[in-house]
Amino acid sequence: MTKKGEAKLAARERQRDLGSELLQAVRDIKAGRTGRIIRVEVSQATEARLKLGLSQADFAEMLGVSVRTLQDWEQGRREPSGAAKALLKVTVAAPRTVRKVLAAA
Repeated sequence: MTKKGEAKLAARERQRDLGSELLQAVRDIKAGRTGRIIRVEVSQATEARLKLGLSQADFAEMLGVSVRTLQDWEQGRREPSGAAKALLKVTVAAPRTVRKVLAAA
């Protein structure tokens, strides 16, 4: 940033009333005026793991994959294999059944 830009930024910051800005933000949130709505898409692997209520380590162990592999799936860096995708779909659809079947195995 240039010296001129830094000076403008510093001048703007000196004029701000951060306390009143924060109070207004809280009022807006309470009134349902949040401004931006951010939607986060959850991966199939994350959805399945959360439906079972398991940690990443426990879910990875249950699936027979490394925690790193599960993290890669959840963060979209890698795609699960066909068989893993099928298991994840079944897990999302019937988490209790999957837990019961895999616990008995």
